[in-house]
Amino acid sequence: MNSSQNEMHNQFNGAGMQQSSLIKTEAGFTFRDLNKNGQLDVYEDPRQPIEARIENLLDQMTLEEKAGMLFINGAVVNEDGSIEDKPGPPGFGRSAILQITDLLMNHFNLWQIPRVEAVATWHNLLQRFAEQTRLGIPITIASDPRNHFSRNIFSMSATDFSQWCEPLGFAAMGDAELVRQFADIVRKEYLAVGIRVALHPQIDLATEPRWPRISGAFGEDAELTAQLAKAYIEGFQGKTLGTHSVACMTKHFPGGGPQKEGLDPHFEFQQGQIYPGDNFDYHLIPFEAAFEAQTAAIMPYYGIPLDQTDENVAMSFNKAIITSLLREKYHYDGVVCTDWGLITDYHMPDIIWPARAWGVEHLTAAERVQKALDAGVDQFGGESCPEHIIELVKTGRLSEARLDQSVRRLLRLKFQLGLFDNPFVDEANVSQVFGRPASDAAGAASQKRAMTLLKNEDHILPLQGQPKIFVKNMDPSVASRYAEIVTGPEEADFAILRLETPWVPVETKNPFAQSFHHGDLDFKGEAKAEILSLLQTVPTFVVLYIDRPAVIPEISDMAKALLGEYGATDEAVLDVIFGRASPEGKLPFELPSSMEAVRKQKADVPYDSEYPLYPFGFGLSY
Repeated sequence: MNSSQNEMHNQFNGAGMQQSSLIKTEAGFTFRDLNKNGQLDVYEDPRQPIEARIENLLDQMTLEEKAGMLFINGAVVNEDGSIEDKPGPPGFGRSAILQITDLLMNHFNLWQIPRVEAVATWHNLLQRFAEQTRLGIPITIASDPRNHFSRNIFSMSATDFSQWCEPLGFAAMGDAELVRQFADIVRKEYLAVGIRVALHPQIDLATEPRWPRISGAFGEDAELTAQLAKAYIEGFQGKTLGTHSVACMTKHFPGGGPQKEGLDPHFEFQQGQIYPGDNFDYHLIPFEAAFEAQTAAIMPYYGIPLDQTDENVAMSFNKAIITSLLREKYHYDGVVCTDWGLITDYHMPDIIWPARAWGVEHLTAAERVQKALDAGVDQFGGESCPEHIIELVKTGRLSEARLDQSVRRLLRLKFQLGLFDNPFVDEANVSQVFGRPASDAAGAASQKRAMTLLKNEDHILPLQGQPKIFVKNMDPSVASRYAEIVTGPEEADFAILRLETPWVPVETKNPFAQSFHHGDLDFKGEAKAEILSLLQTVPTFVVLYIDRPAVIPEISDMAKALLGEYGATDEAVLDVIFGRASPEGKLPFELPSSMEAVRKQKADVPYDSEYPLYPFGFGLSY
């Protein structure tokens, strides 16, 4: 393509071109048309092989245009769907048009978004804006998960999207076909608003039970995770990438679960990724399934694989991890994108959140970029600093040939997804895709099916009739549709108590770090005493949200019944308690019997605590 191609995409694929003629040029076949303004448009033939189209475009790109390709960062979506630069919520990125204009970027991820109709409008306006750039390179939009009923900060605001259990719930069900169905439904929702890259699945293993990101994974078993990961990727991408696909950026290579003491490497208080059980290869098993499913992209994690390679530097700076292991051993030639924020510090109102450049903190921003590229990555997540690429090439520290390797991979994915042929969405189709009763029903059913019945003394569940119920941490107005609700436990036949797995905020001024579920997994002090007091007062059904493996021996002993859930509405919980649905889940990780047992575990080894309260795979049924 060249500078005369500004409007070809929308005219060719949207309104349809008139008076088309095919002509032969040195670059291959091109189309020649009179556009609506009577001007001549010449553009590449979409019937050429993708590799030829890539080389044709690459030959025309300037250094600055290539540099812009290598960065993906957040973009604000205005409430009205417009693309004008307006003040957005703090931390949610700059306007996309400024990053396109000033930095020549064309990859963005979405954080907080308005209703889906506005997102579709914004997407189409942005693609039309991108068409007016010199080469008309279309925009690629990415997103973290939006389809889980979740308290997980990595599940984005989910207005309008169907709401399913969290990935742990899918692992509890162990149903690969359901995962495939989920992915297919989500794929259609993403496509409807223009999201073409899923920053998921997360296929880390939950072998260190204190790690805060377990709720986004499929548990601690490598084989189960591999089975579900393959179905997930195939549901999003199909057997091959095409116009129907949402590309998966599978994470976090080579497995981010075994963090020392569970401290997450988003933050400077992390202590490295450890393998005391010499079990590094176990964490690769899910990724081998992802490669078999031809995942379009890979995201390494932040952690330092301590003493596993020739230098203790974080994964994306580690040539032994990215080149030797991923590129050479596994022959992976897809896009490798770093996790977010490895290059530059993030300036918050009261503190500076340092770049996650663990092991290379002493390097300048440009030197970090160079080291990551030397390691084998292609793209930098959460960054908007192509000036470092330009500096590296102009000073001879980075060859343009190496830069071209990564640009090719990024262009190839755009071509494979059909973005160069038609980047637009049908805005009229949005209302047909979202809010479909079948999708909503399937999501609600997953929340119920995934629940894991851990204890059911005297087969008390499911409840019958209209008992008097005291509820805590549950909406009484919802519960009143199932039973007579009383205001105190002394008046009740039974109580329903919803709890969350305990966590302890890390002592830090970083509000993002404070929201991570770090620390001990057991209830303590007054909180524990209050729970046990209720359990002594009235027969109580405890419903526990288990985003990490909770330590609950006393609660389990005193509860009349105990249910684990992985993201569920009050309605879903009550449907199970009153027998309108049956719990089918099996624990995707063991529940340890004590914090002492947790501390004695090896961070890289699955289900290895002493005398677990409930073992991996445990679950009762009605």
